[in-house]
Amino acid sequence: MDEPSDSILLAAWCAGDRAAGSALFERHFRAVARFVRSKVAREAEVDDLVQSTFLACLEAGQRYRGEGSLRAYLLGIAYHKVQKHYAARRRGPVDVEHVSVEDLAPGPSALLARRAEERLLLAGLRRLPLQFQVVLELYFWEDLTAAAIGELLGEPEGTIRTRLRRARELLTQQLRRLATSRPLLESTLSGLDDWARALRGDGDEFTN
Repeated sequence: MDEPSDSILLAAWCAGDRAAGSALFERHFRAVARFVRSKVAREAEVDDLVQSTFLACLEAGQRYRGEGSLRAYLLGIAYHKVQKHYAARRRGPVDVEHVSVEDLAPGPSALLARRAEERLLLAGLRRLPLQFQVVLELYFWEDLTAAAIGELLGEPEGTIRTRLRRARELLTQQLRRLATSRPLLESTLSGLDDWARALRGDGDEFTN
């Protein structure tokens, strides 16, 4: 028997069906938690932001009309929640074009990685301006196209394509700066797409 769609579950949840809400949470928790973990340092912050993301989805459930995936919709909410989280800490808006997560919260990410290449890549991502980190993660981890990312972020597809190219350039610069050895750097750069997607698997493992 086919499982109910996200749209059906969300409509039922908005109507008061807690079981539908639990099913949606179970279906999309890992992706939202992984997305948040790469941007904060403490597990308590992850829990708060994930919970507030799903609550905001419930409160604004009528706005989702089934266009695009609900997971992407949730990640868009999570992105705004992360910005608000840091804006509250800084007592002012976050300039996502220039400020990185490392600027906002120096130190290791709450997202764990097993291989040296993955750890290097994660450190590099955290040092990109937030808007560049986000487009790369959506591309690598959620397999979203430039068009889908643009829809999620409210940006033209061409702008996202340009941002993805620039994000790769900036990431390469960070990896060259952070790598502790030439073999590690070469291994990371030669398999960049594969290492980036491997982080998704590590993120799934640590979101139990």
